[in-house]
Amino acid sequence: MTYKTIFTAIADMDSAKAQLEQAAAMALALDAHLDVLCIGVDRNQSGFYYGGASAVVIQEVITRAREEAEALGKAAAELLRREGLCFTIESTVVAMGDVARQVGLRARFADLCVLASPYHDGQSGDQEALIEGAIFDGAVPIYVPSGDGAANGLPKNPMLAWDESAEALAAARAALPMMKAAGCVRIVVIDPPEHGANRSDPGGVLSQYLSRHGIRCEIDVLGKSLPRVADVLLRHAADCAADGIIMGAYGHSRLREAIFGGATRDMLGSGAVPLIMAH
Repeated sequence: MTYKTIFTAIADMDSAKAQLEQAAAMALALDAHLDVLCIGVDRNQSGFYYGGASAVVIQEVITRAREEAEALGKAAAELLRREGLCFTIESTVVAMGDVARQVGLRARFADLCVLASPYHDGQSGDQEALIEGAIFDGAVPIYVPSGDGAANGLPKNPMLAWDESAEALAAARAALPMMKAAGCVRIVVIDPPEHGANRSDPGGVLSQYLSRHGIRCEIDVLGKSLPRVADVLLRHAADCAADGIIMGAYGHSRLREAIFGGATRDMLGSGAVPLIMAH
């Protein structure tokens, strides 16, 4: 498996440049085609007309969304021409409640999606819908750059967070091309279950699977010495100078994570290390 199509979606001019640079860096590193979806969000609500908003007002909102999408498309084309890569740009207007579905419809035909975290400073409220659309509706792995704005490219020293879940396995499979290009992959297991089937050799079966793909692995078993799993992962990533963390996304429901938090939301909010996620 190789990454031949990279996808990104932008809906906000303020954050578009950094996200496009990240996507372009990834496409260049992988010699892949870059598909860009430029979204103008139609913020009309279904009850506006019956609430007294005239057709003129509603049309004005749609016109503004179309102009935003076209402006994003022009800015994207200008930036990507300078990068010298193969790309396709689509500009479209999407109803506010339909952003995730429309992103998923396009993202499902990509091998990897590059998107900024919705929890970094300067991101619009639409960024969360872009992430969830790619992961759930598109069923595509996502690459989330670090929050410092640097164009990271492929990780050379990645870390794989392993908890034997289906989401973690999906992330491992999705990241095989990245891990093959890396020198070594650290499999990190946090507080394995005392009576689990693999207690005597946590991560061992996974390392065997990866080694058959020609990937060199090291296994680090850690205790949960901090309240949040994300904090343990981030501290270990700093200790090991990891430049990417591969992990499953949304092991709990999105509603639960939104209310109570979770490792996915915590990691997306940190911005310390680039993330490769799959569900």
